[in-house]
Amino acid sequence: MLGALDRGVHLRSPWRAIAPIAVAAILALLPAPEGLPQHAWYYFAIFAGVIAGLMFEPLPGGAVGLIGVVVAAVLAPFVLYGPEELARPGFSPADAALTWALSGFSNATVWLIFAAFMFALGYDKAGLGKRIALTLVKLMGRRTLMLGYAVVAAETVLAPVTPSNTARSAGTIYPIIRNVPALYDSRPNDPSARRIGSYIMWVSVAAVSVTSSLFLTGLAPNLLAIELVRKTVNIEFDWVTWFVAFAPVGIPLLLAIPLLTYWFYPPEIKRSEEVSNWAHRELTKMGAMSAREFTVAALVLVALALWIFAARSVNPTTVALMVVVGMLATRVFSWDDMLNYPAAWNTLAWFATLVTLADGLTRVGFVRWFAESIAGQLAGVSPTAAMVVLIAVFFFSHYMFASVTAHTTAMLPVMLAVGSTVPGMPIRPYALLLCLTLGIMGVISPYGMGPSPVYYGSGYLPTRDYWRLGAIFGLIFFGVFLIIGVPWVLATG
Repeated sequence: MLGALDRGVHLRSPWRAIAPIAVAAILALLPAPEGLPQHAWYYFAIFAGVIAGLMFEPLPGGAVGLIGVVVAAVLAPFVLYGPEELARPGFSPADAALTWALSGFSNATVWLIFAAFMFALGYDKAGLGKRIALTLVKLMGRRTLMLGYAVVAAETVLAPVTPSNTARSAGTIYPIIRNVPALYDSRPNDPSARRIGSYIMWVSVAAVSVTSSLFLTGLAPNLLAIELVRKTVNIEFDWVTWFVAFAPVGIPLLLAIPLLTYWFYPPEIKRSEEVSNWAHRELTKMGAMSAREFTVAALVLVALALWIFAARSVNPTTVALMVVVGMLATRVFSWDDMLNYPAAWNTLAWFATLVTLADGLTRVGFVRWFAESIAGQLAGVSPTAAMVVLIAVFFFSHYMFASVTAHTTAMLPVMLAVGSTVPGMPIRPYALLLCLTLGIMGVISPYGMGPSPVYYGSGYLPTRDYWRLGAIFGLIFFGVFLIIGVPWVLATG
């Protein structure tokens, strides 16, 4: 039987490698759409091939991203730069391409994600994560569904005061909940992951998406978005207006997420009185908190305080790296421990290359062309229908971005400008509705928002499952947003 399984894997492997190459090659052989430069179309073909590679996974995600960046950099004169740039005196496409290729490794969010993994390592080495997980299981572990609601509650409490959802979810919540599955003998990268680990991880992914839209201060790009709206169409929104506009959508979704995940991605363990009792016994064995646990708790509380109260003075990534250095200096973990944490380094390479590749779509003009092409199809369409179409384009075009910040910067001004050209468009509700989608769109892909790569790299959410659940929950979130959010915002102005 094992021999047959091995043969099956070997038979599938070539197709998994061929599919991304085929996608890129077929697109590259097609003529560029009208209005789009040929080099931009070639670049899009490479980007599409990388996305196919992330879906089929012939190699780990970091390797796929690195290959895509290197191919684009090598072919830079044909895919990154147009004739005008190439003809510029003194311009070196080779040097410029290398600078572009390495730009993702200087991205603040990328290093914040890496630091989140180090937080998890600190929780693990000190034993604090296990203690908190045991406490959660003792209090709420009799029912898996209640553990899901505990995750949602923690996310909702922290969201209004933590503008970085990566710091909040990947840096604070994930290091704790990653300790819960092991208590139920649910292991990463193993069939046992579905016992309970996969359920808890997906609940957290879905919850952080919704809270990022529910609160103006729950996602840093939200603050960027209202500034872009002010500059582009001279309209301003405050915290209360934002919350009231999304609450009829966000609150029901938060209440439904544990149940929806229970239906679409059911845990194998539904109830366990024994594990709750066992957790109580294990806590007794652990005894009082150790000095190392107190150290980790103090460092994390400092980080949380700075994220909440000093976000304008100290960058969240700087705060996270300070804590990592603090854990090293206090010997919570060693440098060798850091080096021997492959998930962190793999995610660093994976997300850094994806950020670079997504930035390339904006650089070559593909994003602007895409938005304007959609606008060109809206002639004669009613304002409400045009608004729904534009919001849908804005939402689902997030598949092309590895950062909500990049999406906001590249697409929001264009979509606002396009909407303002539609006769009768209610521009204030339209602008607010665009902004409110920034959080919930992050659920659709394993790279859709800062916390995504951390949960994807946890080993509890296989590639196929992540893409499937992302599509399902993306459609649910967007559907509820259209059915409840759009009429509500239009009615309240």
